[in-house]
Amino acid sequence: MVPVKQIYEETKKKMEQSREALAKRYITMRGGRARADLVSEIKVDCYGSKLPINQLSTISVPEPRLIVIEPWDKSLIENIKKAILAANLGINPSDDGNFIRLPLPPLTEERREEIVKFVKQWAEETKISIRNLRREAREKIEQMEKDKDISEDEKKRAEKDIQSLTDDFISKIEELQDKKAEEIRKV
Repeated sequence: MVPVKQIYEETKKKMEQSREALAKRYITMRGGRARADLVSEIKVDCYGSKLPINQLSTISVPEPRLIVIEPWDKSLIENIKKAILAANLGINPSDDGNFIRLPLPPLTEERREEIVKFVKQWAEETKISIRNLRREAREKIEQMEKDKDISEDEKKRAEKDIQSLTDDFISKIEELQDKKAEEIRKV
């Protein structure tokens, strides 16, 4: 028998993982300003494997619309440029043999709204996964009541707690979505 508290804790942990995954996805999304984390996790073919750019170079942001990558091994410049182009960020890298410069073109109003649509879509997908986790927890609780492991009152209390947890995470997701949409719309 799995205690109700354990179901609650497992559900909470999974919901937090969903929220964190969305937050991580938003970090890699391009907003109005240049950020090192926009390219830091892009995987590059090198030394017989794929490594993220931040493990192969120094990434800096000297200006609001410029990212500069300085590979520690200059022979990797072409591989890094290919990986950036393959990541489809809408950025054309240029290099001088030592550094890779990524000038970020200003986003058009139309492009900003397209990105905001993705922000909303990803948030909705995350909300659906949160609701699925709620459903799974409720099913486990209902099964416990059927098996006479818990009373009807305990079942109702547990369902209320799960619903409260779900509402809390849905509001966190909406907060993340609104914050990211505002950041993107800011000129």
